[in-house]
Amino acid sequence: MADFQELPTVDLTTCDLEPIHIIGRIQSFGWLLSFSSDWIINHVSLNATELFGRDPRDMVGLSATEFLSPSALHDIRTRLQILGGAGAVERIFEIDLVGDGRGFDVAVHASGRSFVLEIEPHESGKRRDFVSYVRPMIERLRQSPTIEQLCTSAARHLRGLTGFDRVMVYRFEGDGAGEVIAESLNGAIDSFKGQHFPASDIPAQARRLYARNMLRIISDVDDPTVPVDPATGPNGDPLDLSMSGLRAVSPIHIEYLRNMGVRASMSVSIMRRGKLWGLMACHHYSPLVLSYSVRTAAELFGEFFAYLLEQKETDFAADKRAESMRLHDEIMARVAGGGSLLEAFDDFTDAIRHVIPFDGVVGWVDGRFIAHGATPDQAQFTQLARFLNTAGASTVWSSDAIAAVYPPAAEWGDKAAGLLALPVSRSPRDYIVLFRSEQVRELKWAGNPEKTFELGPNGARLTPRRSFEIWREERRGQSLPWTVEEVSAAESLRITLLEVVLRLSDAAHSEREQASRQQDMLIAELNHRVRNILNLIRGLVSQSKESAATIDDFAEIVGSRIQALARAHDQVTRKEWSPSSLHELIRTETDAYASQSLDRVVIEGPDALVAPNAFTTLALVIHELTTNSCKYGALSDTSGTIQITLSRGDDGSLELDWREEGGPPVKAPTRRGFGSTIIERTIPHELGGSASVVYPAEGLHALFIVPVDHVSGFETPGAHIREVVTEPPEASEFTARLASGTALIVEDNVIIAMEAEDLLRGFGFTDCRVAGSVESAMHILENAEVSFAMLDVNLGKDTSAPVATALNERAIPFIFASGYGERSLQTGAFRGVPVVTKPYGERDVRAAIGRVLKGR
Repeated sequence: MADFQELPTVDLTTCDLEPIHIIGRIQSFGWLLSFSSDWIINHVSLNATELFGRDPRDMVGLSATEFLSPSALHDIRTRLQILGGAGAVERIFEIDLVGDGRGFDVAVHASGRSFVLEIEPHESGKRRDFVSYVRPMIERLRQSPTIEQLCTSAARHLRGLTGFDRVMVYRFEGDGAGEVIAESLNGAIDSFKGQHFPASDIPAQARRLYARNMLRIISDVDDPTVPVDPATGPNGDPLDLSMSGLRAVSPIHIEYLRNMGVRASMSVSIMRRGKLWGLMACHHYSPLVLSYSVRTAAELFGEFFAYLLEQKETDFAADKRAESMRLHDEIMARVAGGGSLLEAFDDFTDAIRHVIPFDGVVGWVDGRFIAHGATPDQAQFTQLARFLNTAGASTVWSSDAIAAVYPPAAEWGDKAAGLLALPVSRSPRDYIVLFRSEQVRELKWAGNPEKTFELGPNGARLTPRRSFEIWREERRGQSLPWTVEEVSAAESLRITLLEVVLRLSDAAHSEREQASRQQDMLIAELNHRVRNILNLIRGLVSQSKESAATIDDFAEIVGSRIQALARAHDQVTRKEWSPSSLHELIRTETDAYASQSLDRVVIEGPDALVAPNAFTTLALVIHELTTNSCKYGALSDTSGTIQITLSRGDDGSLELDWREEGGPPVKAPTRRGFGSTIIERTIPHELGGSASVVYPAEGLHALFIVPVDHVSGFETPGAHIREVVTEPPEASEFTARLASGTALIVEDNVIIAMEAEDLLRGFGFTDCRVAGSVESAMHILENAEVSFAMLDVNLGKDTSAPVATALNERAIPFIFASGYGERSLQTGAFRGVPVVTKPYGERDVRAAIGRVLKGR
């Protein structure tokens, strides 16, 4: 390869040399083979001797059939047939490439007129299908309420999947610079979150490459790279390795990583509508080799995350559009009665503030001036209006640094730094102008952004910067920026205000009446459209959110409904998906939410055995009835009772009569929340039955009929021998005793491990270490002050018994988690160790830890 000094003169501000430097070289952990459409070998990597057993340079020009087994060649031809296009890569796992029994992972893609085969040793002895982790990871990402939480969750899940020390979500800005907006760390390294990186760190050419090749990896920055022979093809052109996963990277980038102290890295591109939105950037401070299956799962995860990100941004924009439409309705309703625009100024500016936040507002109509909040005075605004006549034209015009384009604004910079102007007439122009005050911003750069290039020891050569210390930049004279959604809302508002002005200009009463009728039709149509949009973007989560006052309430409501379904599912699966007891379902729910009031819940009549397909439906209904009773009904005080009567109808159907008495006086609800909808509509809609709910003063009365199709039979209730249920201790009771040290989580499933980590952190554990194998757990146990452990019983081929034995020897308290039930480890040395059964929740784990403390 030619050094940079031998290349033509290039623009140092745009070229990172990566596409030039690394053509013809690959990373050493794999092999590369390219062949023409007639299967003649064109290029081969010079480390291929160990793979094919002969000098790679002697292979060029020979037929690929001399080196590849017939079955492998068949599989490769098949994958070439289904290649999606020039940017597509097909993968084959555990293929016997040369017919000697060795397994390899192979990627194949088209490069010009050549087909490129990339070969890596298959990671044997691993049972886990990492691609299968992606679906549950994505399902958890879907639950993120905001874009920030979505990105944070994505970083956590990718770190859990790959094991990197740091995973960042890095968003590109318009000028090519980037910001770390989310991050997940292993706890022992510094955070980059909130830091900005100059555009020169990832130049335009590198960004174009990231947009083509979704995943790039460096397993060890100190590994040598391997040349591809020959350096050029017959026509003198080098082999294009843009889509190669083995493709080596620029020495400049390697030097950049070394300057950061990073030994291994990976990046997953985040694409939005065909454009590079950002990267999921991964760093590791020691060499890290990832199998092809893990990288494939990471790439798939990145694609799904990009989809969810676009969906979340689209939903956010749709919400803003819906708010704009509601604002239109509200403004039209307030000013439709007549008078001038300024007479209704106070009313509609208050409505605008809910959609577009501002610190001051000016109305300028027919030469009249009215202002509220922090704004320039009338004389200053008169001059500004002349400027707006030239700048704003007939559309919305905005700036977050007005003094930069209109110098006289510096005189009133202490009042406003940014503005958004809405012209509401033609000529002479009238305006509604929103102002925002100065917002001093401190940007944290990872190094001085102005110092992007230096001369290297070899003359005119790019040298990556060596310092990544925080460099702070203070920006003054700027307001908070006006977002795309706010500008779009302002444009809709401008059209609304234009319509208002036109309507208010009609003096005749008859014309005003006609305008009012047209307005009513417009409002009705817009309301109809708003309802349609809301129906499309709201689902179960949105419905549940309406019942919650806070995010915590929302999480509790949704979580409790999910737990109710989980408990019902667990009851069904314990009996091998056979009909299950309705008595037991009711008792399970009252145990969970009314454990101190069990004697006040009376069940009479035969036990009904409900079919599995209807069991979860009834579980949701019983759950809502129970929680409503605990909050507002008979179980909300100490005297109320619930009488539940089960009976068999003449046609074999199930009749469930729920009566509450003795509690607080009951009033019919004035609105129907999602919980009421579940109670009243689920059984009719899902099961074809009926539901009747009334609210007499003495207590709620509900009657449900479940058709015979969903009832397997009735039987005499068995004698229930019940434990005395006590509430588990609060986290504060054991935080001081256990959470001062390290919490060890031994779990080979990434998703479950992260859920367990979240639970323990919620209990007060600040240092949580996750291990997926016995070896990793023992390493943590030897090097950290572990004060508590949570062990998954089954770890693939192994169990966590050796770890439990070591914990016993050190007198460290621990609990088991198991999918096999509580009896799986209740013998021998581990007799009496608490077991939480999957799926478990916060209350289950808290109760188990409480039993550990009680035994100590």
